[in-house]
Amino acid sequence: MTGNNWLDTGIQIFNYLILGFAVSVMFSYVVLALISAFALKSYHKQNRFVNYNALIALPDAPSVSLIAPAYNEGMTIKENVNSLLSINYNNFEVIVVNDGSKDASIPILIEAFELVEVEKNYNGQIPTKEVKAIYKSKNPSFSKLVVVDKFNGGKADALNTGINISKMPYIVCIDVDCIMDKDVLLKLAKPFLEEPEKRIIATGGVVRIANSCVIKSGKLIKVNAPDNWVARIQVLEYLRAFLLGRMAWAKLDGLLLISGAFGMFDRDIVIKAGGYNTKTVGEDMELVIRMRRYMIDNKLDYSVQYIPDPLCWTEAPESYEILRKQRSRWTRGTMETLWIHKKMFLNPKYKMIGLVSYPYWLLYEYLAPIIECLGLMITVLFICLGIVSWKFFTLLFLLVYTFAVMFSMLAIYTEEATFRRYTEFKDLRKLVFIAFLEPIIFHPFTIYAAIRGNWEKIKGNKGWGEMTRKGFSKPAG
Repeated sequence: MTGNNWLDTGIQIFNYLILGFAVSVMFSYVVLALISAFALKSYHKQNRFVNYNALIALPDAPSVSLIAPAYNEGMTIKENVNSLLSINYNNFEVIVVNDGSKDASIPILIEAFELVEVEKNYNGQIPTKEVKAIYKSKNPSFSKLVVVDKFNGGKADALNTGINISKMPYIVCIDVDCIMDKDVLLKLAKPFLEEPEKRIIATGGVVRIANSCVIKSGKLIKVNAPDNWVARIQVLEYLRAFLLGRMAWAKLDGLLLISGAFGMFDRDIVIKAGGYNTKTVGEDMELVIRMRRYMIDNKLDYSVQYIPDPLCWTEAPESYEILRKQRSRWTRGTMETLWIHKKMFLNPKYKMIGLVSYPYWLLYEYLAPIIECLGLMITVLFICLGIVSWKFFTLLFLLVYTFAVMFSMLAIYTEEATFRRYTEFKDLRKLVFIAFLEPIIFHPFTIYAAIRGNWEKIKGNKGWGEMTRKGFSKPAG
């Protein structure tokens, strides 16, 4: 075979590899979307007419501790804590863990909720940074609130502190900036009451974007599509991820991630598994995988559930710089988690999560941005050298672009056909419009952020990054 033949064959193989990878990504998304559609239909059929208020009176309704780590959240912390305290449930407590904030978070909490320092009775089963003080309210209206002030140790360390202080059998770990639906605990608790055979170790829920929504006294008054473009694009991301992704993985019993912004766990299993890992910035994903490994290694029957209702609303980054730090951190967290649990890769002992979920995350969540970036660079080089035609590149681009737009449209349609939280036509128009722009103006940015995350990990960057918040809007008048 001559040199030119070898070159032609190599170029042809490269083209097929790039096309094959793109098609495999799209095929996997379609399969997950179909599974999600059937799972959502089944969920609505079973839960459409449920009277969740009736669950409050049940004697075996789970007792729950809501644990909310806070670092420099003074801008929104009063509204956020009010949201947590207004949840429609009986047997629960709210534990806010101030992780060495540099702002006025503690003074704001003391004034807003009439807090007084109580005896520091802290005996941690999970090692954490030192606790400075524990506060409770002298006002009976806030009797469910516990505020912990501790030295800074990071989000995972703050969560472990809350787990140590909690005495309830179940814990809900949330971001303090989240605005919770009033029935959140009722809907999260329902699977624990319905599953008599398997031990439910974790339940995840849908997280939505609260930017430009109207919040009053910690309650969501009106849902709006964000005015800010960066936040609006993240609405599409969250719809795709939660409605068309995680719903499917839960149905397949392969869910590896419960969002750190919102998740309910069996406290006993969390402690036996070792609590949150303070050495990774992907502590939410790593804990879920470690809990699942613990159950499988000990031959214990278990289940991880998922609630598709939009129960939690959070403020998303509105600047590219803050978003870049967040996405770079997510990449580092994924790298660290996959490395920690590399034993699971294609290991039949771990069934679906070892044979399907782990390889999927490795290829399509972690490696995909790297493959896409390298493929694009090589393709552009080949075009400049006249090796690859513009026609091939254009056709491939149009294929990927069309699929990306249609998939976002499917996510918007799924939201409208199920929960319909965006009730005004102008909000849908905003989401549809941004769906056409996202593949061009935003997707390249996410690729850059993922590559940056890899580089930061190589350099040894272990920082979690700070999230600057604007606060929530108030109703007019």
